[in-house]
Amino acid sequence: MQPFEVSFPTKVIFGTGELARIGQEARQLGQKALLVTGGKSAKATGLLDRACALLNEAGHPYVLFDKIEPNPRTSTVDAGAQLARDEQCDHIIALGGGSVMDASKAIALAAYSNRPIYDYMRGNPSQVWKELFPLTQALPLLTIPTVAATGSEANATSVLTHWETHEKSSIAGPGLIPKVAILDPTLTYTVPYRVTAESCADIFSHLFEAYLISVPGTHVQDGFTETLIRQLVDFSTVALDYPDHEEARATLLWTSTLAISGFTLAGRGAAYPLHGVEHPLSGYYDIPHGRGLAMLAVPYFQQIILKDRPERLARMGRACFQVTFADDHAAAQATIEAVGQWFAKMGITERLSDFGIEREQLPILAEEAIRIGGRGLGYLPSSRQLSADDVLALYEACY
Repeated sequence: MQPFEVSFPTKVIFGTGELARIGQEARQLGQKALLVTGGKSAKATGLLDRACALLNEAGHPYVLFDKIEPNPRTSTVDAGAQLARDEQCDHIIALGGGSVMDASKAIALAAYSNRPIYDYMRGNPSQVWKELFPLTQALPLLTIPTVAATGSEANATSVLTHWETHEKSSIAGPGLIPKVAILDPTLTYTVPYRVTAESCADIFSHLFEAYLISVPGTHVQDGFTETLIRQLVDFSTVALDYPDHEEARATLLWTSTLAISGFTLAGRGAAYPLHGVEHPLSGYYDIPHGRGLAMLAVPYFQQIILKDRPERLARMGRACFQVTFADDHAAAQATIEAVGQWFAKMGITERLSDFGIEREQLPILAEEAIRIGGRGLGYLPSSRQLSADDVLALYEACY
């Protein structure tokens, strides 16, 4: 295990009905909020009206910004930041899924700094982002997730798309960590079947990516990760079959938060290589992020992990998917099959070709994965250094 530091400063309020505390908690952060959400689901379910009514009841001023799209754009973030400055908002409330929370973090940063958010994105060819890091200052943020998926409610990362160049990349720093997160499982009851399945694939990827390529000796982190994967697999199908199953939705929501926290990543010397492979797909073609990860996972296991770390894949299968083979290679193969069966049970069976991607574009996407995800290294760090050819082979396998 490598040396590490873990900080989890977000105050987490978890439980059924805890949305009622939105006004009380927002008052602790400032005088006037920018309430950030998407344009559809929060309105359609009545959640936005409930949140606004609670803020009004608490006498807490706010301005609504309801323009966030899936795979949020830098242009949308800049518009939200400008509104926050114009209206003199001194804190942000994020009401929505991962896209809303990621955009809200970026709005909090851009509103505070008065800089275009693209300046901060890793992969910006100007390299100005290297001069601006570390990111330590932004407007205070309260997150209220409505989907169990990204874990953005309590971490320091925001993923954005610069649509003009189709660069999808991240910004990160301690200043982006939300001050408060209200996790009310009932807010996830209305998440559609398709989105629930994609979200579970995203959570799974947050768990397995660093786990499979971890340095030796991460025993506590391994046990923690394996427990979370088991809960995810067990309760994913329950939530899909019974959308308002409180135990299932609560378990998925808390698993999502913990999956991408320092508690699972600490000391591993590893990060999220498959995310780097996926980001060009959703950056160019707006594929739902979790669905892209699901398509790539099995080829990644077969082409990379089975060759490099079969013992880790075997361990995950035995601990999380009821694999019983004693031989590591056989157990690893059975794990891949079990994951594929789980994805199929959730209805995640598409190919890249189903999303209108032209095959001749795959080499371009592979080069972008290395340029942006590699952050100047010339490769994606995984169980080995992944080249553009490695990434292209993954794309071809799920085309």
